[in-house]
Amino acid sequence: MRIDPVNLKQKNVLVDDYLNDFTKVENKFEYNPYDEATIRQRAAYLNKQSYNRDELVATLTEMNDHWGAPEQTFTMIDKLKDETTSAVVAGQQAGLLTGPLYTVHKIISVIQLAKQQEKQLGTAVVPVFWIAGEDHDFAEINHVMMKSQKKMKKIQLPSNVEQKLSVSDLPFDREVVASWLKKVFAEVKETEITRDFYQTVVKIMDLSESYSDFFARVIYQLFNEEGLIIVDAHHKDIRSLESNHFQRMIEENTSISEGVYAALQKNQLQGYPVPLDSELDDAHLFYHHHEERILLTRDEEGSYKGKRNEVQLTEAELLQIAKERPWQLSNNVVTRPLMQEFIFPVLAFIGGPGEISYWSVLKPAFQAVGLEMPPIYPRLSFTLVDRKAEAALSSLQLELKQVLEHGTASERMKWLAATSNPPIERLSDQIQQEMNEIHKPLREKAAELGPDIGALAEKNIGYLNQMIEFLEQRMLQSVEEKYEREMEAFTELDVLLHPGGGLQERVWNIVPWVNAYGMDVFQQLNKHRLSFNHPHYVVYL
Repeated sequence: MRIDPVNLKQKNVLVDDYLNDFTKVENKFEYNPYDEATIRQRAAYLNKQSYNRDELVATLTEMNDHWGAPEQTFTMIDKLKDETTSAVVAGQQAGLLTGPLYTVHKIISVIQLAKQQEKQLGTAVVPVFWIAGEDHDFAEINHVMMKSQKKMKKIQLPSNVEQKLSVSDLPFDREVVASWLKKVFAEVKETEITRDFYQTVVKIMDLSESYSDFFARVIYQLFNEEGLIIVDAHHKDIRSLESNHFQRMIEENTSISEGVYAALQKNQLQGYPVPLDSELDDAHLFYHHHEERILLTRDEEGSYKGKRNEVQLTEAELLQIAKERPWQLSNNVVTRPLMQEFIFPVLAFIGGPGEISYWSVLKPAFQAVGLEMPPIYPRLSFTLVDRKAEAALSSLQLELKQVLEHGTASERMKWLAATSNPPIERLSDQIQQEMNEIHKPLREKAAELGPDIGALAEKNIGYLNQMIEFLEQRMLQSVEEKYEREMEAFTELDVLLHPGGGLQERVWNIVPWVNAYGMDVFQQLNKHRLSFNHPHYVVYL
């Protein structure tokens, strides 16, 4: 395994400034992740805070015992009892078979940063992965993308659930999941690993009672040596820990929403669009009522209601729910970071491009509840390249960075054109130029005879150029057929390295890679020390 950093252009302007010119956005964040003093400053801040460590440890122990977590995980959980122990945190929804590769990349990032900062501080730093089990958008996680017939194919888990149930509460139908797994594994080429891999996943499924269970158990199969701690945010015992913090968020709700709204407007004016819907009356809290997850807003009297008036609560009633039945409440993307900060001693948060973008408006929310936003480190990003793809890149003389950013379409046309001498495209352009020159006197004479004849002459040269372009395309098609093997290589590279016009990690799933290289392929990757100064790496397997 060889790992090389590559500097890719960021599509998001704010993220590009965050990574390459932090001074432009430093007022939106509490800490500069690239300042060597940041971690010690943050550790000093955490030493002044208090956390309900004993109950947190008890809850995490019970939860992870249920998942059959590896022994190293419980060692890390016990470390949280120590007042000097801190955590590196990242989170994601409970995607099927982990969802897109970037979920695994986040986990590697959390483990890497925790180790690096523990070495720097000389105190324990534990890696924590927060499952957003309260999320209700099942359509975002109910499928994987698999390569099929030279393109990516969505394999979706069928579901007739109509209510907005949290993912951790959704019925987990093992028969339906088992049938879906067969469809997923039908798309991979059988290797010496396939049978054991499939049986392992089926065994995990049989032990799981929810999609969050299924997710956590799969992750622990992939990472069973690093002491990763997984937490399901929707677990009832976690909600009990959060009771006082929900109350604080309700008491400071107006300040939170107004601060975030103002920051969002400022970002827009500065040319930093943020993928976050936020209005002045948003409560940024959900209420779980009659198996529905209802997003709350505030009215002019300070009461809370659903956006479609599904429920109406006074502030006193909502505070009572937070005190007595906190499991009926959950966070959205604005208040979830606050809750993580309340219950964990967060030394640092790992965020992808989208998260860095919306965290840029959250500083006022942290301030409203008397907290400091933690340092945010951009998660590590990887593109996996097998030997076949590496050989194809070499034989076609393609620059990997160009393919990662733009795909192979333009390079394919250049390659095709270059196979003839002179190149077909250049020959076509030359003929069109010469034709235009030869035809020019005819157009000029036609224009003298009248506007109708002049227009006819212009149309005539247009037809001639179209015919030349048609011939060019047919000639290129003929060349494509002649070089069918090379054309397939371009297509394969595009599907592997630039699927759907973006990075591999946003489309591909773990299945093909584990099937080819084993369950420990990501642990092997994680054994390399990776710098957060290089957000993207190419991994040659």
